[in-house]
Amino acid sequence: MVTEIILGFLAAIAILTGFGGVRIVNQVERGIVFRFGRAQKEIRRPGVAFLIPVVDRLKKVNVQIVTMPVPTQEGITRDNVSVQVDAVAYFRVQDPLRAAVEVQNYLFAVEQVAQTSLRSIIGKSELDDLLSNREELNRGLALMIDSPALGWGIHIDRVEIKDVQLPESMKRSVARQAEAERERRARVITADGEFQAAQKLADASAIMAQTPSALQLRLLQTVVEVAAEKTSTLVMPLPVEVLRFFDRGAQGSPAREEPATAEESVPPAQLTPPDELTKILGLHEAATRPDS
Repeated sequence: MVTEIILGFLAAIAILTGFGGVRIVNQVERGIVFRFGRAQKEIRRPGVAFLIPVVDRLKKVNVQIVTMPVPTQEGITRDNVSVQVDAVAYFRVQDPLRAAVEVQNYLFAVEQVAQTSLRSIIGKSELDDLLSNREELNRGLALMIDSPALGWGIHIDRVEIKDVQLPESMKRSVARQAEAERERRARVITADGEFQAAQKLADASAIMAQTPSALQLRLLQTVVEVAAEKTSTLVMPLPVEVLRFFDRGAQGSPAREEPATAEESVPPAQLTPPDELTKILGLHEAATRPDS
């Protein structure tokens, strides 16, 4: 009776020990077997992994892509601007054996390297690069993190700078700079429009100078446009042709028989049309005075 109890107890221990040597490796994991403390080169694939009880120990390593946010780092750029930058890193375990042996905690190690690399990138870059040239900075940051991570069996897929926080004074300065740039563009566009308009007017004046009738047609067109407004009063100036008519008439008239005064002895041909009109108006005023 005692012998049967002892045999049953030993059988139970054997069964428990046998089941204890069986492990399940998930699809997203790889198994590293430590036999008497020494890591085995054979990587256990997903499925059932049989271990030697008491001798072997299995460590599972996740091979999925890890998304790690890099905490906000404060630094001074190369152009002496204080900024706060945060980023996110995407990486995965490429060599599970090295990730389990070469580094104690590869997640913590990658996080620390990402923080130091981000601060280094901030110090080497200018503010304009952090705001507008992030793609090149992302590549440089990924390269800086990937260099030490390769020795740990880690592959850095990509690193992205998420946000750049500026001081309030710098934000106002950037806003003023953008406003001044837009004002400069507006003034340049306005000046360019004025230049083109002046050039077109110069071309039009040259064409009208060659064709005098075009100037008259333009004058009549302007009169029609002004006359369309019924509330306005149109005052037509004395046409140039009328002055020329008086000038031709004065040149073709016969000489006077009686000598005139010093002012009237001037030949009409030597007077310009405005002077002729002034003389006529002066004689008319003298004739209409009461004391004359």
